[in-house]
Amino acid sequence: MEQNKDVEIEKREKKSDSSKVGVALIKYTTYLIIFFGIIWFLITYVFGQLL
Repeated sequence: MEQNKDVEIEKREKKSDSSKVGVALIKYTTYLIIFFGIIWFLITYVFGQLL
């Protein structure tokens, strides 16, 4: 007699941590650029008019 056995093959792909680090680096660099842009705008145009 021939027995058919169901065999599940599980393949797991590990995401590299370097991709997560790269995404976080780009995200926080963008936040810093926006933050310093706002600070520059406030100093140049808002506080510059007061002085």
